[in-house]
Amino acid sequence: MQALQDFLATPVGHLVLTVAQALALLVPVLIAVAYMTWAERRIMAAMQLRKGPNVVGPFGMLQPFADALKMLMKETIVPTGASRYLFLAAPMLTFLLAMIAWSVIPVNDGWAIADINVGILYLFAVSSLGVYGVIIAGWASNSKYAFLGALRSAAQMVSYEVSMGFVIVCVLLCAGSLNLTEIVRAQTTVWYVIPLFPMAIIFFISTLAETNRAPFDLPEGESELVAGFFVEYSSMSFALFFLGEYANILLMCSLTTILFLGGWLPPMAIEPFTWVPGPLWFALKAGLLFFCFVWVRATFPRYRYDQLMRLGWKVFLPFSLVWLIITALTLKLMGWLPA
Repeated sequence: MQALQDFLATPVGHLVLTVAQALALLVPVLIAVAYMTWAERRIMAAMQLRKGPNVVGPFGMLQPFADALKMLMKETIVPTGASRYLFLAAPMLTFLLAMIAWSVIPVNDGWAIADINVGILYLFAVSSLGVYGVIIAGWASNSKYAFLGALRSAAQMVSYEVSMGFVIVCVLLCAGSLNLTEIVRAQTTVWYVIPLFPMAIIFFISTLAETNRAPFDLPEGESELVAGFFVEYSSMSFALFFLGEYANILLMCSLTTILFLGGWLPPMAIEPFTWVPGPLWFALKAGLLFFCFVWVRATFPRYRYDQLMRLGWKVFLPFSLVWLIITALTLKLMGWLPA
């Protein structure tokens, strides 16, 4: 045991430990992303009175692995006239950014690869960089359909990040910390979804727009843009975009859980709620939010682009700004501002 501790204290041992921690988090995330596609298809099938995947394995549960095998066996086609290196780099960048964002997500008290004091800023920065993968994919494809889809996606993501930023600032005022673990600990008495309920709704809807999900899936508008910015992609290049999108959905569900639903904390600190492990509470809350993602997709029609921009700039932005001012004044007057 002492020899192991001495080895972990060395630079090489520290690197090995970091890699092991990363794999311990990212492997379950990738498995969860794979089964999110299965769950989405099954849930939507139930809502639309059809069966969904039910052939490959019991209840169709091996369908994600069959899809992955099919993607691996397909040929990667690079369009004539496309910028080859950027065309291939774009899906890798999108997938990489979706994965590295998970390094600061605490699924339990102390269970984070990097428990840094500016975790929320790190997440905001990484999510903002996701625009680059989309823009590069649209431009490098040398297709007007893909480029228009990329421009739509970039404008949409930037527009809704503004109101998301004001929502996050409200939470930071209440918690008094940029550390995600401290934000969860600050909700021991009451989850922030209760005092900040309107902001929680705005944040959830903004995450739908941030991840290009229905009813805000304008970059993938089949009727006018075929399939959006990845229309020219096939095989594993397409799969990396797909994995990145669902990893971002799971990330946004986890972030909403941390900011508003108490993270790994139980609803009440009494039995039998305290018997359930913290990571399981975290997974249940994130799973409930993912169900809401699917529910919205199966229920609402797609917005027009002018409606999308109007909602972001003329409704969410002024409302979130006003609520931020009200929150700051209330905390100041009541003497509840964190030291």
